[in-house]
Amino acid sequence: MPEAYLLAGATATGKSAVIHHLARQDDAAILSADSMLVYRGMDIGTAKPSADERAEVPYLGIDLATPDEPFSTGKWLEAVTASAAQTDRPIYATGGTGLYFKALTEGLDGPEASPERRHYWNTFLEQQGIDRLAEEVRRRWPEAFAALDDPLNPRRLTRAAEVLERTGHLPDAWRGKTPRPPLPALTMPREALQRRIARRVERMFEQGLVEEVKALRAAYPVWSETARKAIGYAEVCAWLDGQCTLETAKNTIITRTRQLAKRQETWFRHQADTVWIEITGEEPVEAVAERVRTIWSTYGRATLRT
Repeated sequence: MPEAYLLAGATATGKSAVIHHLARQDDAAILSADSMLVYRGMDIGTAKPSADERAEVPYLGIDLATPDEPFSTGKWLEAVTASAAQTDRPIYATGGTGLYFKALTEGLDGPEASPERRHYWNTFLEQQGIDRLAEEVRRRWPEAFAALDDPLNPRRLTRAAEVLERTGHLPDAWRGKTPRPPLPALTMPREALQRRIARRVERMFEQGLVEEVKALRAAYPVWSETARKAIGYAEVCAWLDGQCTLETAKNTIITRTRQLAKRQETWFRHQADTVWIEITGEEPVEAVAERVRTIWSTYGRATLRT
């Protein structure tokens, strides 16, 4: 099976720049473990690698679907493991989507749900909220609910409902029966991360996020459920539709991104054997890269599952 060096972290911690620096030095390929980078055309709002960066280093796991296509962790895993098997370069995997790292190193967490049932549980969550969904899962599958490490994680809970409805039990990987490799991850003080997030949002608008959304809406009038809710895109769509001011849209993007970063760090703390690399956010990329390389030399590569 292919193997990869791993580097995780919350959004805006600078992991993409670090991994690109290392991959360019080592003639490696980068495997993206980010659930929003799979959508073609959604570039600025997802901070996707630029054309110049992609010319320097091969990237796997990006541009796998159009915004109007339903997409799943299973489809992503199938695509990236096939690509990884075909390259003779070292593989450096990076991103902030915990479930992608879990699938990559432990395999899928259960069977694929039907689009209809996935829509049902997502709609249940939207209309009745996370607390009511938790009550429903607890009522129907009390033992399984008690085994969940993070029962109020929306994506985790809807996925649990899908799997339990189909099989009646949680996968072994959710019960700690599958060995987990160490997962190096960048982390920085909250205030520094929040400043980075605010700067990133301003840059996205300067780089043409509004124009990107307009072009995508013209090309794909109806988006998939996941793409439609993507941070940045949902808010710009709301502004274009007259539902809020531009300032409100920007502030909402910043707030949602901060909330995402908090959820990501919570996932890494509770759902992975994370090796934290604490940074200030002010260090040169090269300095952080050398610290990551030292961690890699200690913990080695992870075997990728199919």
